[in-house]
Amino acid sequence: MAVSASPDALYIGLMSGTSMDGIDAALFRFGNRQCMTLATHSHPYPRILQERLRSAAAQPETLSVDTIGFLDQWVGESFRDATLELLANSGQNPNKVAAIGSHGQTIRHRPDADRPFTMQIGDPNLIANGTGITTVADFRRRDMAAGGQGAPLAPAFHAWLFGQTARQRVVLNIGGFANITALPGPDGEATGFDTGPGNALMDAWTRRNLARDYDDRGAWAATGSENPVLLKRLLDDPYFAAAPPKSTGLEYFNLAWLEGHLGEIEADPADVQATLLALTALSIRDSIARWAPGAAEIIVCGGGAHNAALLARLARELAPARVGSTAEHGLDPDWVEAAAFAWLARQTLLGLPGNLPAVTGAQSSEILGGIYLRTG
Repeated sequence: MAVSASPDALYIGLMSGTSMDGIDAALFRFGNRQCMTLATHSHPYPRILQERLRSAAAQPETLSVDTIGFLDQWVGESFRDATLELLANSGQNPNKVAAIGSHGQTIRHRPDADRPFTMQIGDPNLIANGTGITTVADFRRRDMAAGGQGAPLAPAFHAWLFGQTARQRVVLNIGGFANITALPGPDGEATGFDTGPGNALMDAWTRRNLARDYDDRGAWAATGSENPVLLKRLLDDPYFAAAPPKSTGLEYFNLAWLEGHLGEIEADPADVQATLLALTALSIRDSIARWAPGAAEIIVCGGGAHNAALLARLARELAPARVGSTAEHGLDPDWVEAAAFAWLARQTLLGLPGNLPAVTGAQSSEILGGIYLRTG
């Protein structure tokens, strides 16, 4: 299936990450390697849904089929409502929206299992039926069917939007987990992978010790001192030395993983937080040094772009490369992931591939996702 690439066509991107706190919904128009943000909406999950989702991700062995079905419906309703509120706030006519690209909510990602799989919930039938807009969803499993990791998928969008320059760049997305897209220039092939934890461990440690969802601007981490013994143990994890393609998630890097490395180490909670910040920064630095050594510019997006302590550490570790934000290139760092899935929906409707085999390890480029057509 392919649709007309009208320059006036609008697309909505829906994204919820490993923080499981809510949905980023945004409306975009795409031009010639241009992305124009027309409206944005942050839609929080109800607290009880946040807790149920985090429990599902942390204790998958407790999940029943009924629980998965219940959460799939509730998340789907939330994605639908986020879309309706976005449209109401923007004043846009839904009939002008060509498609919604819905990432869904990841509750399990096991690319290295005996039978690899990834699971994103949030029933797209509810989104398409409730909004009257064609919805594209379930992007990751087509890449996995082709032998890929199913992640990260945003690098294809990064390459499309930021890659047409002679200057070597890295796009660094710091969400719950961090991933890089190495852009060698217009004649080179973009590569990328998950470097390891981004905000996920810091957020989980903050929730446990401060009963807050995150460490605002890294202020708590800045009060602590990193523990060199703990930091070495964390960085010695084999994931960091593994060659790409690779992707990861809460199934691997979680509080149980941290506690296993803490062992008998007695450390103040603020010192542990400082060490987790260092882990994120140094694993990113090492990944760029090894796999994108010529990068002169690091373009940061995701929630981690607001962690002042983390950005300051990255600027020191990555010098002389310049560390900046996607905002300097016309796209707010908070909305890059939503833009990526709006763009992936556009790729799907145009009959164009959305994955990069050099990133995910897939055997071929694939048209991603399932299409749930508008009715009427």
